[in-house]
Amino acid sequence: MCIEIKTSMLKTRGIERNMFYGAKHKTFEKASELRKKMTMAEEVLWKELKNRTKFNVKFRRQHPIDIFIADFYCHECKLVIEVDGDIHTREDIQAYDDGRTHDIEKFGIQILRFSNNEILNDLENVKNQILNKINSININKSVIYLKSSDAAYI
Repeated sequence: MCIEIKTSMLKTRGIERNMFYGAKHKTFEKASELRKKMTMAEEVLWKELKNRTKFNVKFRRQHPIDIFIADFYCHECKLVIEVDGDIHTREDIQAYDDGRTHDIEKFGIQILRFSNNEILNDLENVKNQILNKINSININKSVIYLKSSDAAYI
């Protein structure tokens, strides 16, 4: 039922529809399930990301993007944060992750990856990397905006 409400919202709110990049109903269902089964590292990071005052942007957890589900997504920055468990060290999983990254980057989305170990043992460094990435994205947006507004006066 909750998924149906969200799907109907997609039809009426243009910005909502765009932030999911064509994700299908099944992807929304899977994302909803994953929100209920977050890993310890995901829960620790989510506690930080959901506090908008720390990063000044809104993150969503287990967010559908096309056929994929991002662990965390900020639409304003077009930034995905992935939390990788030990399985992601396997060669076949790394190859899948590389393809997934390539497909998501086609939407103009940038991806940061952290291991469970990094989040659980060096959270301050993880938060600093996220903040630095957000700041660099925002600086680049400002430069683009300034360049386009300057061009209007030429």
